[in-house]
Amino acid sequence: MRLTRFAALATTACLAALPGTVQAAESVCLTAREFTALSTYALPSAIEGTTRTCTPLLGNAGWLPRNGTALAQRYSAGKARAWPEAKGAFLKMSTATNPDAARLFQQLPDESLRPLADAALAGIVSAELKPDSCQTVDRVLALISPLPAESAAELIALATGLAAKRGGDGGMRLGKFALCKA
Repeated sequence: MRLTRFAALATTACLAALPGTVQAAESVCLTAREFTALSTYALPSAIEGTTRTCTPLLGNAGWLPRNGTALAQRYSAGKARAWPEAKGAFLKMSTATNPDAARLFQQLPDESLRPLADAALAGIVSAELKPDSCQTVDRVLALISPLPAESAAELIALATGLAAKRGGDGGMRLGKFALCKA
């Protein structure tokens, strides 16, 4: 459950910063490929935010205080490759959560949109991460750290898909968002 919470934060955290409420999210679904791209893109920011939040709680004995920054930097290498598909997923989810913001986002050049997404991801993860989950997240990140960013994101996508709940329509849901069947 805590891994699922971390995965959900890593992929939807930037959307929580958008004004408004989730209105039309039920009509949006992310494919496994979109979810993985968004996870690959979001992991460095999510790890940075998690490291900031959990370091005071874990102390020097934790894996994150010693390795989180380096892992985030290493995973940042995959962000540029993931961005085109991650951007599409981000815009799709933005349209569902706040169409006005999505229209603005669609007009922004990538060099303006990317830092906005990065800052939102790191800030929201820091704000939303429950202190009692720091030890679990610390352990999960230590376990996936040998993997390349794309493989770690794929594993998170797989775990999220396995933990997703079946919605009233029979489809798999991650919070308010559906995971596409195909």
